[in-house]
Amino acid sequence: MATSPSPSPAEAYAASRRRAKHPQLTRFSAESAFEFDDFQIRGCEALEEGHGVLVCAPTGAGKTVVGEFAVHLALAEGRKCFYTTPIKALSNQKYADLVERYGNDAVGLLTGDTSINGNAQVVVMTTEVLRNMLYAGSSSIPELGYVVMDEVHYLADRFRGAVWEEVILHLPDHVRVVGLSATVSNAEEFGEWLVEVRGDTTVVVDEHRPVPLWQHMLVGNQLLDLFAGQNEADPGEQLRINPTLLRKTDDMGRFAPNFRGPRGGRRGAPPRGPRFRPPSRVDVTERLDHAGLLPAIVFIFSRAGCDAAVAQCVRSGLRLNGPEQVEEIRRIVDARTAELPEGDLGVLGYWEWREALERGFAGHHAGLLPAFKETVEELFVRGLVKVVFATETLALGINMPARTVVLERLVKYNGEAHVDLTPGEYTQLTGRAGRRGIDVEGHAVVSWQPGVDPKAVAGLASTRTYPLRSSFRPGYNMAVNLVAQVGADAARDLLEQSFAQFQADRSVVGTARRIERNKEALKGYTDAISGDFEQMLEYVELRAQISAREKTLSRQNTSSRRAETAQSLEKLRKGDVIPVPAGRRAGLAVVVDPGLDPIREPRPVVVTEDRWSGPLSVADFPAPVEALGRIKLPKHIELRSPKTRRDIASSLRNAGIALPGRQRRRTAAADDAELVSLRRALRAHPCHGLAEREANLRWVERYQRLSAETEQLERKVAATTHSLARAFDRILRLLGERGYVRPGDGEDRVTEHGRRLTRLYSESDLLAAECIRHGVWTGLGPAELAAVVSTLVFEARRDTAGEPRLPGGAVPGAWQETSRLWVELTEDERRHRLDRTREPDAGFAWPVYRWARGESLEKVLTAAETNGQELSAGDFVRWCRQVIDLLDQVRDVLGKEDPVGSAAAQAVRALRRGVVAAGAA
Repeated sequence: MATSPSPSPAEAYAASRRRAKHPQLTRFSAESAFEFDDFQIRGCEALEEGHGVLVCAPTGAGKTVVGEFAVHLALAEGRKCFYTTPIKALSNQKYADLVERYGNDAVGLLTGDTSINGNAQVVVMTTEVLRNMLYAGSSSIPELGYVVMDEVHYLADRFRGAVWEEVILHLPDHVRVVGLSATVSNAEEFGEWLVEVRGDTTVVVDEHRPVPLWQHMLVGNQLLDLFAGQNEADPGEQLRINPTLLRKTDDMGRFAPNFRGPRGGRRGAPPRGPRFRPPSRVDVTERLDHAGLLPAIVFIFSRAGCDAAVAQCVRSGLRLNGPEQVEEIRRIVDARTAELPEGDLGVLGYWEWREALERGFAGHHAGLLPAFKETVEELFVRGLVKVVFATETLALGINMPARTVVLERLVKYNGEAHVDLTPGEYTQLTGRAGRRGIDVEGHAVVSWQPGVDPKAVAGLASTRTYPLRSSFRPGYNMAVNLVAQVGADAARDLLEQSFAQFQADRSVVGTARRIERNKEALKGYTDAISGDFEQMLEYVELRAQISAREKTLSRQNTSSRRAETAQSLEKLRKGDVIPVPAGRRAGLAVVVDPGLDPIREPRPVVVTEDRWSGPLSVADFPAPVEALGRIKLPKHIELRSPKTRRDIASSLRNAGIALPGRQRRRTAAADDAELVSLRRALRAHPCHGLAEREANLRWVERYQRLSAETEQLERKVAATTHSLARAFDRILRLLGERGYVRPGDGEDRVTEHGRRLTRLYSESDLLAAECIRHGVWTGLGPAELAAVVSTLVFEARRDTAGEPRLPGGAVPGAWQETSRLWVELTEDERRHRLDRTREPDAGFAWPVYRWARGESLEKVLTAAETNGQELSAGDFVRWCRQVIDLLDQVRDVLGKEDPVGSAAAQAVRALRRGVVAAGAA
């Protein structure tokens, strides 16, 4: 094995001075089992020098080292460090890592349903918990020295992203923020904003993957490289798509019509020929196993698809583990699931799930029980589960690297529609491939199907542009908290400092420059006009008024003339000879059928002099028609007979009736006093007789076009700048109307109802406050209160037919009142141009009511299924915990002495049992 060259004396001296300058980093790195990369060293050095840090690096690159160094510094300095994550699973994982390193006494955990050693020097928490602590004025904040914000790119999340910006803006100045982000293309912009709002911040960007990633496509049973001669060491290299792959997919694509058509084939499909069938999930697993590419994560983007994949592998008899691994799996599963009630194991599908784990594969999605998901994660990290079939939720920060990542499809359902994966999503999903310190290289595999173009896959795999876009916007709870803490004026200033406003203001910089250029051009246009510019504008305005009046009169004249023409056609009778003034049928014609209709305009059927027969309409006559005479016609006319048409045409020609001469119609414009007056003013205007009039007019027309464009751009800038402050003012006006804030001494004040709202952190926070204010929940028992409160947090995954079932008693009345308040609130929101509060959903009321009454999990889930609800055990636990969270807030807001507060406390105790309580300390 080749040895690395010894450093020169100069290099050794420089390294020695660097270590002396950063003693804490020297101690920290000495405890590490691996040598730090350059970007990790730069981030840690900046932190020890007293700077805030933003680290942007690919998934699996090891950016958490910088976050863990913040923990080390806090412990060394005797200060607190909060380590925040976007999801509870990641919080639990990071808590376990830090406890293993620093011990139970030094580390705590705070999530929505877990509280362990919350006063510890280092506390891991979800970002929402820290936001709530800041608003509540927690006593821990003055002792806080560092805040690590893991997965800080979450601030782009449209539902929860605002929380990250709230935390960054509200943290005291003395707290150093460590932001850890996936690679984004506008890291410098994000860093500039952090410098603006947090002070000195060092931006460290590293796009190099520590484990090279190779891209492949699985076409049938062949695994082919996506790129020819790809070189991960040079990400800037121009990549060329594998020509063998292109030929193979072109050949396979010939059978595409047979693949995706409905039963019986698709119109236009070849009548015979081989039918393309994608490899089964069992085949894919065996193919990866034989190629030495396990462990693997297979992203399916469907809960049902993940469960079906596991079932297929079990039915096939596939086994990826030996006896010793099975024994270890059983030990871990028993320890992880010890808290689950014995009677619930059957309904949870425990034994089927356990058998799949022992064979070496598992599913992972939001519908799984939390204990099941955590077990799968541990077994996968330990290498005991070889294949995980997962939805995209697995890619959200959880540390579960694999050797290979497989994408079954490049389309996913986003809750509203099926959409293509973005380059950022593709990078995040495939970023799981390649375990640092274990794998020499990682592998990303896209399963080919008809319609999947290798060029499109190459575009996803090679795109490096995925900017971070803020989703920050003020809400009701945020507004009252800001007014309560700093007042409305200071709150507006704070909102102006948000990353959302920062980006909005930057987006109009180019527009503002364009406005300035336009204004310079407008000045040049005025200088180019000879004579008085204002008089030329007057003259142009007069011409515009004349043109507009002429168009109006023309429209009126056309409408009235059509009506008069239709009336004249209604008067025609059989045998009338009429003139057809223009078109292919111009000349004399005789009416053989008046074509009257009680609903539509008349369409008389005629025969012309050249023996044509057919209906005419109002459009054939520019003016009312009058009969020129009459001829005698047979009683019964058979127009399909050429002889009949010939005889009628002959009679018409021999009738001696001549076409009238053309008469010039007098238009309405000639008699319009307003138009006459405008034309007279135009002729009398000083500019009318100018020799350069037409040249000047062309300059004025250019001036007006550019002026209109400039005004539009100015409106765009005005709508963008200060947009958050204006939204905040609209929220305050609504809150003022409803009694949550009131004016006083030149500054808004938060009322008693407003103080309650400051402590309600829910998507439907104002609706919950309104229910409390109006006494909608008064008189409800614990189970009834849980049922009604669930309507504010539950959101069905899909629309279900019919009305959801509700418990009896007082629940239907309280539900109706809640819905009525929601209708009134959304009407006010529409009037104030605010985002609408989500409609309450009663789909979880019946299951949570029965659970609060003490019924078994099996009965609750069976009843939900009977009522047509799609509710897995994992969904049930997740929604129960969200109901508990809101009930806890109601109890804290009202106090246990209040009847509703007392009912909320009892409901929490009734809900927090069995599988709902398992794993929640």
